[in-house]
Amino acid sequence: MYQAIAANKRNTLVIMALFVGLIGAIGYLASIWYGHPSITLWVIVGAAVYALIQYFAAAKLAVAMTGAKEIQLQDNPRLYRIVENLAITTGMPMPKVYIIDDQAPNAFATGRDPKNAIVAATTGLLEVMEDNELEAVMAHEMGHVRNYDIRVTMIAFGLASVIGILSDVVLRMLFFGGDRRDNVHPAMYIVGLIVVVLAPFIALIIQMAVSRQREYLADATGALTTRDSESLARALEKLQKYGQPMKRQSTTTAHLFISNPLKKGFFTKLFSSHPPLEDRVKRLRANAEKF
Repeated sequence: MYQAIAANKRNTLVIMALFVGLIGAIGYLASIWYGHPSITLWVIVGAAVYALIQYFAAAKLAVAMTGAKEIQLQDNPRLYRIVENLAITTGMPMPKVYIIDDQAPNAFATGRDPKNAIVAATTGLLEVMEDNELEAVMAHEMGHVRNYDIRVTMIAFGLASVIGILSDVVLRMLFFGGDRRDNVHPAMYIVGLIVVVLAPFIALIIQMAVSRQREYLADATGALTTRDSESLARALEKLQKYGQPMKRQSTTTAHLFISNPLKKGFFTKLFSSHPPLEDRVKRLRANAEKF
């Protein structure tokens, strides 16, 4: 199981490298268009800065968009104690605990690092889960924190946003670039058009791949924390059985949740940030003895 965790981490590094390569390709196209090779470097640096801004603003954005409210021990002793006990068990700082008033059973984690972490659960999750299942779900979410998945997914989201913006800018350059177009070989229009049209879709696919890898990793980390993979498997089965779209839906924060909070449809399945729940359950039970 530890080998599987290490493999997931390596895969994520490869996927992030693809992001950088895609941004570099768009920057290179712009540098050819303007005849300044340094543009490629500036595009990559600018993308990194933008991604960092997104990264630091992510927690506040997630809380605001989901309507989550911070609680203390007296507000919901059951949830707060479970999170507190998991923090003690794992030796990580106590994260802030939030509740979302929503009947759709779900949970998420966000924050820059373990010292600035937030975990949240919906009222629907608290209603359908037994204590050991709720503990398993929160162990999964705190696994995201411990593995720095939040950092990875937020940077991935920021880079995907950058690629969308860059594609739009380069597309405008290709068609509204004034006299500069006379200095560019006609074939560059075809190449440039392909790059800028496909880049946002490729970026979205890469972002979804990052999220899927981290979900499997958090499942494994949560099961190792509680030494009870069956409780997490049952919790995921309940999410599949009672799952429903959340009242406040946003593709911006969907990847943070343990289960896809968006309305089911062809495109949400095609570009889902979550692996199928049945696959996750199968993996947990197949590796039960290793946990």
